Amino acid sequence: MTALRSDLEPHTAPVTRAVAVDPRPTLEATGLVKRFGQTEALRGVDVALSAGEILAVMGPSGSGKSTLLHCLAGILAPDAGEVRLDGQRIDDLGETARSRLRRTAFGFVFQFGQLVPELPAVENAALPLLLNGQSRSSAIEAAEVWLDRLGLGGLEGRRPGELSGGQAQRVAIARALIAGPRIVFADEPTGSLDSLAGEQVMNQFTEAARTEGVAVVLVTHEPRVAAYADREIVVRDGRISGAAREGDQ
Repeated sequence: MTALRSDLEPHTAPVTRAVAVDPRPTLEATGLVKRFGQTEALRGVDVALSAGEILAVMGPSGSGKSTLLHCLAGILAPDAGEVRLDGQRIDDLGETARSRLRRTAFGFVFQFGQLVPELPAVENAALPLLLNGQSRSSAIEAAEVWLDRLGLGGLEGRRPGELSGGQAQRVAIARALIAGPRIVFADEPTGSLDSLAGEQVMNQFTEAARTEGVAVVLVTHEPRVAAYADREIVVRDGRISGAAREGDQ
């Protein structure tokens, strides 16, 4: 596997690459509505994601962007509308089927990593394979490869509390990508990091995703993070309002 850069200089701009993106949607949502009591968090949202595409979802706090991610990823079921993966509806699946889908077709990176504090880095990264029934030895071997690929060689035995914020997020990225998902959902993946650590994480995350041909839905309020995406949309008041503009941070 190709080694990824881990020693970036401060304020390094994202590298623009010509990436072959399949124009056919691999994930498509139409007319999504989601209510929490009297609050309508999503109001008829349409969005499509092509295979291999990195899509940034921007918007102010409370705009509905995280709710949109959760509906697309099968964490929440919408109150109306449809979500389709490769043309097949997934929003109407039962919780067991949606849980299986999240384990096999999707990966996740959250703002604070959500690593298991009692487990070393290598076991945290290996969790998706272990949960899918892969043998411990092969899962650990694959996790070691991914950690080394993300610049964490030699840190396999450290627990999350012994890692920096950027290192912990790279473990979370390894965990998200290790099972070969179709799509990774990243919710404010640099929100807890300083600017330099955020740049390092985003460079390695997007390079790994592009190398693997994995699509990414990237929720962020930071224009510098959204700049790593192929395309940006903005959510305002539960609706898609078009291209990102200054002031959405």
